[in-house]
Amino acid sequence: MQLRDLPHTDPGEPDVRSGRHFLVWLGRMQLGGQVAALLWGLVWMLPLGAMPLAVGMAVQAVVDRNGGRLAVAGALLIAFGALMALGDSMLHRAAVTNWITAASRVQQLLARKAAGLGSVLTRRVAAGEVVAVSTGDVEKIGWFVESFSRFTAALFTALAVTAGLVVYAPELGLVVAVALPVLALAPLPLLPYATRRADDQRAKAGRATELAADTVAGLRVLRGIGGEELFLDRYREASQKVRTAAVRSARMWALIHAVQVALPGVLLVIVVGHGVGLARSGTITVGELVTVYGAVTFLLFPMHHFAELAMAYSFSRPSAKRAARVLGLARTATGGTGTGTGTDHGPLGGELHDPATGLRAAEGRLTAVVCGDPDAAGRLADRLGGHPTEPGELPSARLGGVELDDVPLAGARAAVLVQDKDPMLLSGTLADLLDVPASGSVKPAAALAAAQCGDVLTALAQAAAAAPDGDGAPMGAPITERGRSLSGGQRQRLALARSLVADPEVLVLDEPTSAVDSHTEARIAEGLREIRAGRTTVVFTSSPLLLDRADTVVFVQDGAVVAEGPHRELLHGDVAYRAVVTRETDDEKQAPGRVPEGDPAVRDEGGVPQMMEETA
Repeated sequence: MQLRDLPHTDPGEPDVRSGRHFLVWLGRMQLGGQVAALLWGLVWMLPLGAMPLAVGMAVQAVVDRNGGRLAVAGALLIAFGALMALGDSMLHRAAVTNWITAASRVQQLLARKAAGLGSVLTRRVAAGEVVAVSTGDVEKIGWFVESFSRFTAALFTALAVTAGLVVYAPELGLVVAVALPVLALAPLPLLPYATRRADDQRAKAGRATELAADTVAGLRVLRGIGGEELFLDRYREASQKVRTAAVRSARMWALIHAVQVALPGVLLVIVVGHGVGLARSGTITVGELVTVYGAVTFLLFPMHHFAELAMAYSFSRPSAKRAARVLGLARTATGGTGTGTGTDHGPLGGELHDPATGLRAAEGRLTAVVCGDPDAAGRLADRLGGHPTEPGELPSARLGGVELDDVPLAGARAAVLVQDKDPMLLSGTLADLLDVPASGSVKPAAALAAAQCGDVLTALAQAAAAAPDGDGAPMGAPITERGRSLSGGQRQRLALARSLVADPEVLVLDEPTSAVDSHTEARIAEGLREIRAGRTTVVFTSSPLLLDRADTVVFVQDGAVVAEGPHRELLHGDVAYRAVVTRETDDEKQAPGRVPEGDPAVRDEGGVPQMMEETA
């Protein structure tokens, strides 16, 4: 594969049984790249290993005063040098390509898994671990793949040179053949200790970084309670632990490098000493001694690749294990395939039903859901969108009688869209924000109007006009990361407009107006009802302004539907419902038929809504 072919059309289905299985699968997926690296490595290393033969020939030709053999030796040196230059450059290209290809494959798999699991991912795995896997761990996995590309060529070359030495000078070649495996395996017993110490250092460094981030984030609070010195002392203690762990890790790696240098050096001294004795006795010539010395010196080069591969594997195996754990997470384990590759049921539609709570949202109607527990409301909203909370925990939601967990992922996402209570705005322009997969029935202008984004457009137009290359058009105004330049209410309304543009068959909104004032909220309620006419819409809210405009209201308490009907009927007839919606005290609950003064659902004789004042 060439880099221009990335990203992969299909990154494949990984073997996530263990970190080792994942690395083996990754190697199989790019077998062609590894073969190319092997071939180019042989083009580089075999001439490099044969170079001592040409040098020894040249030395012996000088000793024998043979000009013809000296010319042949010179020609061999030139040819070997040219092959080495070609092989070295092409091996580097092939190895780096393998590195980037493997890293790209892993990142695509992680992105696909994140897209498939949605919000479920961060419930099962910490967000920091996902980031660590997609950055540092991917780098270590790529390092192993790249080092393996050079290791195979080094292995074949070392075997070829050793075999050549046995044939060329048996007295010295046999010594090298016996000692070489010992030298290659000598550092291996030390690697587990070095890996554990390196892991301990990374863990302590992670804790120190987390403590520092928490301290900076809560600095104002710490100053208010006088806790700066306490947390600084904790950070000093954590940083000293990191320093100590780093020194222990460095000592072990220094010992490994010392073994890699000392033992081959001892072998070289033994071979040269024995070779000098053979040369003096006339058993071998001076040229042969030079050839053997050069060959043994060359063999130290493949030894470096052996040690690097062992080190890369010791680092990459825990990284591959973490990646396999994330990639092994299933979408669900209840009522469906759990892979997002189930039966294609075609376009979905009909009633949205959650068997766990008994919630039913009629097709083409605006259904409001009141849930006293905000966390439970968020989990229910995710489940309605086919985002299960935990495998095997609760049955799947159904749309038109079809279990969403058993629908191909693309079909489930196209049918049901869930907007979180804290929606994410990606950086880019407003036009980029609204450029989402959509039916085309709802234009951006209509969606922005329904979401009451007039003041947001004005602010964005002013920002665009103030920009050096801006033209004052709000659609071209930049939106910073996470929409940090906007207020909470502005971000909420833009996110609602984006959801309206998508125009899904079913739209699930979790507290879409919690950060806006009551007057704007009333207009949003009217706009939402109009623009979603004929479409199924479920709104999780406790706002009377939205509840009064819903076709039906469903009250969920303790994980089950306990009441259903128009908002006003529930308000007058259900004490628990009224307590959640109006936030009554215990004393106020004693009057079953009482509606608190100022409730927006109560209209005066003129039919004008009496709005409560709410803060943004």
